[in-house]
Amino acid sequence: MDIKGSAAIVTGGAGGLGEATVRRLVAEGASVVIADLAKEKGEALASELGSSVAFVETDVTSEDSVNSALDKAASFGPVRIAVAVHGGFGGGGRTLKSDGIPHSLDDFQKTIDHYLVGTFNVLRLSSAAISKSEPLESGERGVIINTASIAGYEGTIGQVAYAAAKGGVIGMTLTAARDLAVVGVRVLTIAPGTFMTPAYGMPAEMLEEMWGPVVPFPKRMGQPAEYAQLVQSMIENQYLNGEVIRLDGAIRFGPKSPR
Repeated sequence: MDIKGSAAIVTGGAGGLGEATVRRLVAEGASVVIADLAKEKGEALASELGSSVAFVETDVTSEDSVNSALDKAASFGPVRIAVAVHGGFGGGGRTLKSDGIPHSLDDFQKTIDHYLVGTFNVLRLSSAAISKSEPLESGERGVIINTASIAGYEGTIGQVAYAAAKGGVIGMTLTAARDLAVVGVRVLTIAPGTFMTPAYGMPAEMLEEMWGPVVPFPKRMGQPAEYAQLVQSMIENQYLNGEVIRLDGAIRFGPKSPR
């Protein structure tokens, strides 16, 4: 599918992996809505990138909020691309703490709501918007790309809520692709490893020192531009569908994080 001339929505598009994705899509000729809660950063990025980009303050768990972002995308042209890459939410904690106190159920539910329910909300509403676009010559209408994590496969100690949420994103990929095949919408998921983003809240030098040695090759953290490059490849390669692709330098998480 050709990116040029398509309208796209990127949830979490104001920073990290999302910002890199927005920049890549704009460079390839798409009009993009940055759907994020980070208003100052989102508006600054939209202003920098020009009239084909807009910021819409968006809560991924709200139907009205996501639909407002999709309506803005539709004002640019046919909506064909949705990338759900929102993050920035905590949710850490062991199932049972050393003092015998169990994991907070409220914290677990909030993590699931943000990462899994929010992703599904974007998926279902984006699929409805994309289905209204005229099919291309191939019959394809568009593609939805979700973001999981390698923690969805091998979460470390203290990641039970996050691993459950990201495992859910992985698990719904194939079924959603089968559901949406009838309207010509592909569904894919990227499962990133350790990427250099503000989410870690640590200086880049410390992060590289911590994570670089445990990545088989290349011995460094991933760069947001590499995530965005894979997004572009997924959009353009029509035969990619219903698949989860790990983007991780062959790292496999052990029981404990090196942090």
